[in-house]
Amino acid sequence: MIGGLNIKDVDIKTLQNDDTTVNHVKKFLFNIIKNDFGYGYVPEYHKDILDMKKFYMDPEKNTFFVAVDKKMGKIIGTAGIRAYDLDFKSLSGRYNFETTASFCRVFVDKNWRRNGIATALVQSAEDFCTRNGYSKVYLHTQKTVDGSLDFWLSRDYKVVLDTENKIGTVHMEKEISNMVNALPAFESAEKV
Repeated sequence: MIGGLNIKDVDIKTLQNDDTTVNHVKKFLFNIIKNDFGYGYVPEYHKDILDMKKFYMDPEKNTFFVAVDKKMGKIIGTAGIRAYDLDFKSLSGRYNFETTASFCRVFVDKNWRRNGIATALVQSAEDFCTRNGYSKVYLHTQKTVDGSLDFWLSRDYKVVLDTENKIGTVHMEKEISNMVNALPAFESAEKV
């Protein structure tokens, strides 16, 4: 048991194209964005949330994981993977969409943080990346979110650019080629 929640009471599932489930995931994501970042829907930042099928379910090398508390049936965490498709001028030419995956929407509800949920989600996502031929994972996080940067550093992600902007955006990456460290309980994520 970690911090009051037994990780065995959490299912890591792959999001499927079910309107009810997708709508619950969207609601969860927008609640986290509002609570952690203090703003609502911004079209240029959140198009992937509005069309999860296009960004996460349809492309073969993309996916979206959902952590569900088995006892409550409640979504408590998420992690998306998609081929690198971002266009940051300061990182131009650094990443290739065929060999680099992007972590997106790695969120855990504040009430369930520090219980191993993010670790399980990230491990499932890294395993997916390895199986799908990615050799590197890119992500960006905000230093303003308590514990976020420390979490990624503890998972061996390296800072490649600290923007030092108002929300503390930090760009990170990790080489994952030849990684096979699946957590047995989450080896094959169930489908939601």
